[in-house]
Amino acid sequence: MDSTTNFFSWLVELVESFSSGNPVLASLFTGLLVALTTSVGALAVLLTGEEPEPRMELALGFSAGVMLVASFTSLLLPALRVAGFARVALGTALGVLCIYAVERYAPHEHLLRGYEGPPQLRGLLRKTWLLALAIIIHNIPEGLSVGVATTYSVVDGVATALAIGLQDIPEGLAVALPVSKVQGRWVGALVGALSGLVETAMSVLAAAILAPLPGLLPLAMGFAGGSMLYVVLKEVVPEIYREGSSEVKASLGLLAGVYVMLFLDTALQ
Repeated sequence: MDSTTNFFSWLVELVESFSSGNPVLASLFTGLLVALTTSVGALAVLLTGEEPEPRMELALGFSAGVMLVASFTSLLLPALRVAGFARVALGTALGVLCIYAVERYAPHEHLLRGYEGPPQLRGLLRKTWLLALAIIIHNIPEGLSVGVATTYSVVDGVATALAIGLQDIPEGLAVALPVSKVQGRWVGALVGALSGLVETAMSVLAAAILAPLPGLLPLAMGFAGGSMLYVVLKEVVPEIYREGSSEVKASLGLLAGVYVMLFLDTALQ
């Protein structure tokens, strides 16, 4: 555990040295970290055979656990300590409404519920691309959370980036697999890797907005926390506990994600 903590401390020092106190540069670094892990998962598609797609309950459960805990420990609870209930509650509601609007008006597809988005756009894209778009949409709140957490504290930002980065490895593969079946493995790997850059862009965007407007930070922390909570409770949890899925794998993954995020959130304190 000491070596793990030393690695985290070294990474925090590296980010602080790289950014020289600039939250935008720090968020660029942490955002690139999650993009890198997404790329690792996407490149794994080059090693897959022709067997059916792997079951994802364990990996998605892990994602749910990480995002659920990160919403509170890295975003909502610190924001409440700084600003109190009203601004954080407003930010949380805005985060939920924003991701709800994106999901309602952007065409995408879920394995369980099928197509979501404007009915007139149904059939505009292949199902494989719609599945990839669903995960890319989920990357928006993850990237925002990394950028907001980094702006609040480099320690919290690194912990959040590492935890989200771990769960982005299977997400990168989940983006690459359906695309590779239609366009080939190299295209699938490229699309999966590029999906991680959505998180980098959102991380930098959040920091760039907050740097000159630090008073908005508690509102932004509520926004990022609410958007992640919405994704977990509306999208990920129903997906992993759908009929026919392995409840044991989903629950083990969920518990592992909770433990990892709790550890990362305390190891650097």
